[in-house]
Amino acid sequence: MLENACAGDKTGDRATAIRVLGLMPNDPRALKLAQGALKDERAEVRSAAAAALGDLKSRASIGGLRKALDDADPTVALAAAHSLELMDDNSAYEVYYEILSGQRKTGKGLIASHKSILSDPKKMTQLGFEEGIGFISFAGIGWGAIKTIAKDDSSPVRAAAAKVLARDPDPATTDALADATLDKSWLVRAAALEALAKRGDPSVLDTVKSSLSDDKDLVRYTAAATVLRLTAIKEARPAPGEKKGKTK
Repeated sequence: MLENACAGDKTGDRATAIRVLGLMPNDPRALKLAQGALKDERAEVRSAAAAALGDLKSRASIGGLRKALDDADPTVALAAAHSLELMDDNSAYEVYYEILSGQRKTGKGLIASHKSILSDPKKMTQLGFEEGIGFISFAGIGWGAIKTIAKDDSSPVRAAAAKVLARDPDPATTDALADATLDKSWLVRAAALEALAKRGDPSVLDTVKSSLSDDKDLVRYTAAATVLRLTAIKEARPAPGEKKGKTK
């Protein structure tokens, strides 16, 4: 049944059948079908294939997923990025960085070139939630986030990108997150602050402190917690030229 659907003429059937292949780890036929679908003519199918390969944790597919980061359709690039991140491949962060800042670190990026998509709130919301990128934890943000999403705002997708970038080891990402603390969306500002707290880099303390006077409670409280965390990290580090004493 699945093989017939994956080879069928209906795009919806192919995409659905390919997507569920991720439920079958260690199945060589499922892996082969998903890898082949990365080259499908329809973006919906390529996106499903990229997502399935992530669920399958197919490290043999990392090369193909990296190529998919430059797919002409942003939904495919996002699905590939999510799957690469699941396999701890840092190339995934290029796409999340681009979603947050509007450009790739390399100066290139097909997502940024699709201005009509990036500026379409409904499309951006679709990218984040229909494609199953698995973004924001509502437990930490609450009802206000749900109301924001209900407005078809693109901010949840950018906020989600900021949250993912907490794990990006590139120092350039610290600067992008610091800039995002001044974003017009309170959801993005809060997410950027949370990411900076998790990155644990005290060099952004002054930037974070400016958010203590934000007009949104969530942003102020997140900034306060971030200041405390980064200050503790800073105080625990020895001064330049100073060595930590041995514990007696």
